[in-house]
Amino acid sequence: MDEQKNVDLVRQAYDAFKRGDIPNLLGRLSQDVDWEAMVGVGNKVPTGGRRKGLEQVARFFGTLDTNMAFQQFEPREFIAERDRVVVLGYYKGTVKPTGRPFSSEWAMVFTVENGKITKFQEFTDSSAILSAFGVPVHA
Repeated sequence: MDEQKNVDLVRQAYDAFKRGDIPNLLGRLSQDVDWEAMVGVGNKVPTGGRRKGLEQVARFFGTLDTNMAFQQFEPREFIAERDRVVVLGYYKGTVKPTGRPFSSEWAMVFTVENGKITKFQEFTDSSAILSAFGVPVHA
């Protein structure tokens, strides 16, 4: 496996996302991709939880667009080892239904096999996301 090719694939996926070209992004995923956004929020917010397969991930991006507006979305550092690419970054935005802001440093972990992204996990400030969606956060 070529770590630089894996990083390039993940960068291309981010570029497609930032352009709003979701079909291009989906083309970089395996048919049976395992996608877990915002680990820690579970199903308490519409954009959280695990999805399996391209159809569910495509619906995820529709849900994301309906619920969140990003003012900043910055992948800042790419770290690759074997079949994994870890991206460290920052985002800032607004939850559309509540009008509440959120911001967080994040880590996104991609697994790449045979030139396709097969797994994704996002680690973020789950308390900030839950609060922005109006979900009570208990200490």
